[in-house]
Amino acid sequence: MGGFFGCVAKTDCVTDVFYGTDYHSHLGTRRGGIAVNNKNGFKKTIKNIEDSYFRTKLEPELSNLQGEKGIGVISDTDSQPLIIGSHLGTFSIATVGKINNLQEIAQKAFRDRVNFSESGEDQINPTELVAMLISQGSTFAEGLAHAQETVQGSCSILLLTEKGIYAARDKLGRTPIVIGRKQDAFAVSFETCAFFNLGYAIEKYIGPGEIVFLTADGYEQVRKPNERMQICSFLWVYYGYPASGYENINVEQVRYRCGCALAKDDTIAVDVVSGIPDSGIGHAIGYANCRNIPYNRPFVKYTPTWPRSFMPQNQQTRDLVARMKLIPVQELINGKRLLFCDDSVVRGTQLKENIQVLFDIGAREVHMRTACPTLVFPCEFLNFSTSRSTLDLIGRKVIHEIEGPDFKDIKKYAVSGSAENTEMVRRIRDRLKVTTLKYQRLEDLVVAIGLPKEKLCTHCWDGTSSF
Repeated sequence: MGGFFGCVAKTDCVTDVFYGTDYHSHLGTRRGGIAVNNKNGFKKTIKNIEDSYFRTKLEPELSNLQGEKGIGVISDTDSQPLIIGSHLGTFSIATVGKINNLQEIAQKAFRDRVNFSESGEDQINPTELVAMLISQGSTFAEGLAHAQETVQGSCSILLLTEKGIYAARDKLGRTPIVIGRKQDAFAVSFETCAFFNLGYAIEKYIGPGEIVFLTADGYEQVRKPNERMQICSFLWVYYGYPASGYENINVEQVRYRCGCALAKDDTIAVDVVSGIPDSGIGHAIGYANCRNIPYNRPFVKYTPTWPRSFMPQNQQTRDLVARMKLIPVQELINGKRLLFCDDSVVRGTQLKENIQVLFDIGAREVHMRTACPTLVFPCEFLNFSTSRSTLDLIGRKVIHEIEGPDFKDIKKYAVSGSAENTEMVRRIRDRLKVTTLKYQRLEDLVVAIGLPKEKLCTHCWDGTSSF
């Protein structure tokens, strides 16, 4: 996915931009960068963070960056932020999203004799493409609105200009943008958790399609929000940081409610409850509290040298990282009936290995409870990870196994409790070799989040979406 942070202040704010962006490291996989503006113009630095962390790579560059305005971004796709010269003036841009019609937009640009300088890895840099769309407007605000309406998929944008920062949220609000405020400074962020330690208080949640312009003295709305919203539900289930909130709904509290919903009417007898680190922990605490069962940590995560498991782009390397950084506590496993909560099951390969380790150590039973429904549709709107293709989803694999590769009526398998859904879950359970397996019902997940379903994107689970 990716995340960004921007700041405009009456004094140098590069430190805030640096640490604010670093608080998005759980979202990024490939590139991290900062761009600043001061009386001498624009300056940027971009680093590869596939083999290290944003803070490690960018900290040596801070002495070369000064400015009262700046933006930072961590991306799992392209190198950014970019600095662009245009008829509107020079600007720097960072984006989060996925452009499904990138090639269509690029081909039209080529017909208009537009060229791109940031092409790499056999495709146009998505952020430069968005910059091109913005430059077609007669003002920055008009250009941002044009980009929002042209992009199919999703796109949230930070735009650093000589006068301030524009923040434009995706037209359906699939990704969040929040404004923070402290004395003599305003900031804008994907994650609200970036604010507290930097002294900012939450000022405003930007609405879907809304565009806001920020200076050190305040902010103004330059485009009203759209009425329709479909924010990604997976932000609360998995991607969001526990201390963050979206639409004023805290991530960790939602995970507690998800776990409690899984515990409801679950009568299986177990000795302890645990969570697959990290995002499964909140769900497991909610489950354990609601059933009054002890919470333990039979798996602990070794983080001093092993990076995030979705960080490397190579699947073999991701599997290695995921395996090496989870260490079993044998004394808490041998002879025990264990129940684990996890955020989701995507491919199931690594989870299957973890389960086998538990049985090899001497677990009597291993029960799995998953905080969201079975993933049967690949994400159409965000760059979650390179593994989220149709053929990689374990649910979809099982459906093809049952119905054949040409089967089209996938949605019947998404209905919790249906004969098709029950058979799919049974086969997934057998593949994972767990004692029992239960998934969250979609209606319970929606209640746990606390927004009406029509305001949530649930495409991964039921194929429902808006474009």
